[in-house]
Amino acid sequence: MASSTPQPPPSAAVFAVNGQRFELRGGDDPGATLLDFIRTRTRFTGPKLGCGEGGCGACVVLLSTYDAAADQVSHAAVSSCLTLVHGLHHCAVTTTEGLGNSRDGLHAVHARFAGFHASQCGFCTPGMCMSLAAALAGAEGKGSGPPPREGFSRLTSADAERAVVGNLCRCTGYRPIADACKSFAADVDLEDLGLNSFWKKGDAHVDKLPPYKEGSIGAFPEFLKAEIRASLRIDKCMSATVMAGSESSWHRPRSVEEYYRLIASDSVDGSGTKVVAGNTSSGVYREAEVYDRYIDLRDIPELNSVSKDSEGVQIGAATSISRVIEILRREGDDCKDVIFGKIADHMEKVSSHYVRNTATLGGNLVMAQRDEFPSDIATILLAAGSSVCIQVSSGKLNVTLDEFLEMPPCDYKTLLLSISVPHCTPDNVSSSAGAVNMTGDKTESSLLFETYRAALRPLGNAVAYLNCAFFAQISSDESSGSLILEKLNLAFGAFGTRHAIRGRDVEKYLVGKPISASVLLEACTVLKKSIVPKEGTTHSAYRSSLAVAFLFTFLYPMTKRNVKPARSARLNGHAASDTNGNPNCPPSADIDLSLKETNSVKSGLHNNDHILESCKQIVEISKDYLPVGIPAKKVGAELQASGEAVYVDDIPSPEGCLYGAFVYSTKPLAHVNSIELDPSLEQLKTVAVITVKDIPKGGGNFGANTIFGPEPLFGDPLTQCAGEPLGIVVKLNSQYYFYMETQTALAIPDEDNCMVVYSSSQCPEAAQNNIATCLGLPCHNVRVITRRVGGGFGGKAVRSLPVAAACALAAFKLRRPVRMYLDRKTDMIMTGGRHPMKICYSIGFKSDGKVTGLHVDLFINAGMTMDISPIIPHNFIEALKKYNWGTFSYDAKICKTNISTRSAMRGPGEVQGSYVAEAIIEHVASVLSTDANLVRQRNIHTVESLALFHSECLENALGYTLPSICNQLTASANYQYRSEIIQTFNKTSQWKKRGLSFVPIVHKVLSRPTPGKVSILNDGSIVVEVGGIELGQGLWTKVKQMAAFGLGQLWADRSQDLLERVRVIQADTLSVVQGGWTTGSTTSECSCEAVRLACNIMVDRLKSLKEQLQEKHGKVSWDGLISQAKMAGVDLSAREYYIPGASGSYLNYGAAASEAEIDLLTGATTVLRSDLIYDCGQSLNPAVDMGQVEGAFVQGIGYFMSEEYVTNTDGLVVSDGTWTYKIPTVDTIPKQFNVELRNSGFHKKRVLSSKASGEPPLLLAASVHCATRDAIAAARKELHCCGSGPSSPSFFELEVPAIMPVVKELCGLDNVEKYLETLVGSK
Repeated sequence: MASSTPQPPPSAAVFAVNGQRFELRGGDDPGATLLDFIRTRTRFTGPKLGCGEGGCGACVVLLSTYDAAADQVSHAAVSSCLTLVHGLHHCAVTTTEGLGNSRDGLHAVHARFAGFHASQCGFCTPGMCMSLAAALAGAEGKGSGPPPREGFSRLTSADAERAVVGNLCRCTGYRPIADACKSFAADVDLEDLGLNSFWKKGDAHVDKLPPYKEGSIGAFPEFLKAEIRASLRIDKCMSATVMAGSESSWHRPRSVEEYYRLIASDSVDGSGTKVVAGNTSSGVYREAEVYDRYIDLRDIPELNSVSKDSEGVQIGAATSISRVIEILRREGDDCKDVIFGKIADHMEKVSSHYVRNTATLGGNLVMAQRDEFPSDIATILLAAGSSVCIQVSSGKLNVTLDEFLEMPPCDYKTLLLSISVPHCTPDNVSSSAGAVNMTGDKTESSLLFETYRAALRPLGNAVAYLNCAFFAQISSDESSGSLILEKLNLAFGAFGTRHAIRGRDVEKYLVGKPISASVLLEACTVLKKSIVPKEGTTHSAYRSSLAVAFLFTFLYPMTKRNVKPARSARLNGHAASDTNGNPNCPPSADIDLSLKETNSVKSGLHNNDHILESCKQIVEISKDYLPVGIPAKKVGAELQASGEAVYVDDIPSPEGCLYGAFVYSTKPLAHVNSIELDPSLEQLKTVAVITVKDIPKGGGNFGANTIFGPEPLFGDPLTQCAGEPLGIVVKLNSQYYFYMETQTALAIPDEDNCMVVYSSSQCPEAAQNNIATCLGLPCHNVRVITRRVGGGFGGKAVRSLPVAAACALAAFKLRRPVRMYLDRKTDMIMTGGRHPMKICYSIGFKSDGKVTGLHVDLFINAGMTMDISPIIPHNFIEALKKYNWGTFSYDAKICKTNISTRSAMRGPGEVQGSYVAEAIIEHVASVLSTDANLVRQRNIHTVESLALFHSECLENALGYTLPSICNQLTASANYQYRSEIIQTFNKTSQWKKRGLSFVPIVHKVLSRPTPGKVSILNDGSIVVEVGGIELGQGLWTKVKQMAAFGLGQLWADRSQDLLERVRVIQADTLSVVQGGWTTGSTTSECSCEAVRLACNIMVDRLKSLKEQLQEKHGKVSWDGLISQAKMAGVDLSAREYYIPGASGSYLNYGAAASEAEIDLLTGATTVLRSDLIYDCGQSLNPAVDMGQVEGAFVQGIGYFMSEEYVTNTDGLVVSDGTWTYKIPTVDTIPKQFNVELRNSGFHKKRVLSSKASGEPPLLLAASVHCATRDAIAAARKELHCCGSGPSSPSFFELEVPAIMPVVKELCGLDNVEKYLETLVGSK
């Protein structure tokens, strides 16, 4: 009998990763995520663990499924940190390595990311690449008609930008990432794309881009297709509910009945079983409980079915949110439905695309019902009159969504089967954004439906402060001509309530009444009594005011009769609804587009398909020191994109490796009696708990040690703050700076009492010293290696030391390798952040705004230990001195408090000092009732005053470029003209105001001693070692260019191109000593100078030999010279230690003009435009420096506008993850973003006349904050806004960050009511 290839049992989970077959059995951990599996069971390390919450995109992969009946493959981006690997039966997974690699060939996605300079630290880049790849594959799969032009895709440029909306990047500022994505768009003008390595400006052509062909992403393995076809035949004969084996822990029921038989069996109990579909709830609720069994609902047909009838559409509860969006769009395409398209648009602002692709509609509603999740979907479906079908033990129940939400919390015995969304297709459909053209000669009944949300990010991936949706049926009264509400559904959610609610008291009040200003005013009063956040809700008054604002937005046009029955309303090609218009409906000829009154009240985002309107980069390329000065690609960018770049957590775990996690205090000033583990953690196979008692004899309780003193590794016997480490739990199984890579270390015991530690650190030498002190070892027994760091910004300096020390201590104690990788929450709680401050000042000035004297009292909150806090007063004052204050004095105090230690963060002290200078200037301007920018100009330094305030940095008139930068910026940015335009806009716009501000900076930096070592190997390749660490700032790139220049000086004609022969290698504390600290913006240039000096030594050694060879042979090549040098016994390795000397300090200059628009109803701020000019000296690499400037500026926008750092009463950080701490995203950067690098190569004493670029531009982001203040000032002049009136003070404090509640409060939380009172009073 012929044998056949044995097939795996039909219950096994079989899937592919990058074309390789994998199979899971019953003994595998059912709770393992796809990210866990990829990083521990495969050789691929591209997907990164950035948050574990589905909130950052670092772990995004492409998930492909095959429909055998249709012979069709579907693709979707998914968050691998949330996706359970057991649920991937018959799926194919593609990571960034599956697209291509450096050995076999990079994919166009990789090459374009690198070529557009879209990768800096690179930790987020693989996820970015896969989000784009998924969008490309998805567009291809949905495409129809002729193929796109060669080299392009079916994506539009707007779609390409949105492909990475949910992905976080802390380094680049997003602009180059958007450009890399848009390079694939069929409708893009390549000349509009920014600085890149493919072409020079004016010479763009698709042929110069790495080629892209359709079909190159996500090929589904043929073997898996065959298995799927075979399984379909088997499935007809049997029902497989569990994986093989009696002890199986993953169940896949095929029917509702089978599900209930399963939960009734002895093998399943409620406490140890988890019911899942998409499992995205694990990103919201970080469960400590470990589950024995999982029940996957996605194989139940009833939960995946979609049907429609005359009443509406019924959608299975296990349907993904992304598919629901497609279903509703398809149903609403003919524009006969008011609701469907707008629900779909709103759903696109729920989380991010890679979460929506697996998150289910039913799961979202169950979280809202059971867990009080602030769901947008529950709110909008509630307003739409939706109902649900649920299964309970007694049978099926059909209940309204309102009734479902009010039920007791669901458990696993209640199954949500489907959701019904009713049709809304009357003969006449209108939109509240439509215009009035009412004749009033007959009664008409029309429908309105709008949805709203107020959140820190316009395009989603942020929980709303409040969401709401309103449905109304209106008619026109023939006698009065008024509009009357016949029916009204008002739904509100996310405001600090158990679940979404109907505003029934308001509905009852409004129905049947003609809508007037007085009626609306009373409705607002009734509403505020209904929308009452529960105790402890943050910004509760703001949330209540939002409810009033959105109701006003919805109903106010009716008071003006600004609603006309129509099939659809579209304005200028865009949907006329607030934030969720249906983009699929054609324009209506019935709409009056002169919506002056309605537009003035519209609360929402700019109706622009494109996230970014325009961006410009201006650089000057110097050829004096080639290849230094050219905008070369960042070293390793391709490896970062393709997932081949190795970070500490990518290093394979040695055999027997253990995994450590910190135990920290949740209370300050608490006595530590003992550390006991929760019994629920028994399955984690704990090996040991390491505490202060385990520090070896001769060692010490040292977590960090700086020139200002030590700090303890563990709190003992009294904790100093909440978040202080108490010990380490060591386990067998793996588990705001807001760098993408959290703190991590790997410690490996070595022979002779030695320890090798791989640390993600900005200061490996300090880590070496600290570990040696902690363990009581000599430094030569401790070797610390750092190859690259996934973002640092100062947080991987001192704050990385306790992690490395703790990891080394555990490894030393247990004599086994130990790995630590802090989860995002622990990292944010323990690591601290930028220094909080209290500043008091007294200032004298003349009537023309000239300041005559300033005194500042500065109080700095250092936290529980010293860290680097003693340098903060100096940094603060140096940045404050950017203006001529006349007589100047200050008093600074560093305060020890019981909060986690504050440490250096990009521009430590300088950011605060520069901002305070602007606040003082604006205070003076407000007192004088004059333009703040005039006050700035009157107090900018002259060369003479600059010498007085910065005597240690001698500057001549040629080098002091700030005045010319300011003049150029105001001219190039059309500052005066834009100011006049803004004044006109503010006079005519009721509910939006704009502001414009101009901010200069003077930023002092200090160069520090740095080592450099250059070695030439046998084949002529060059190895370079430096003390500086590659953090994403392009240090390796600049060093590589400098080495090629330094050694290339042997040939006066520059005939030898050595750039690609140079390799910069990792920092090793036993190879290059005195490595120092990679901080302060100058490490790149200092490392370059150390390498240049080392190259000079090498050139001196080789010069005479080269001359001899030239005399003999004429022309001499590099290879020939090195070959002869070897035989002649020339030392081909040189080390130099660069000491800056007297010229180590110098000043950096720049200026920024920013324009911001605020929404008076929500407090939302949109950065319309930012123009920057930064003096970069003679840039060592303009592409790298441009990336530093843009990235620093956008990081500054986060600090000034969105990154709310919240602690509880014990000082414990509660904004401890991506759900609560919001860094900028691609949809929050300036719509127009223009940057020019000024090339002022005047100072030959600096490193090839270059200047620093890492930190100073961050200070320029204060221009956005000041522009927001300017807009608020314009708003406060309105009679209905807060602080209005002749007796009100013109000066007000705008907090940092200026988040939406802060802005709204300054504009008046009751501005709607005041406005309506004005209207009512005038009548």
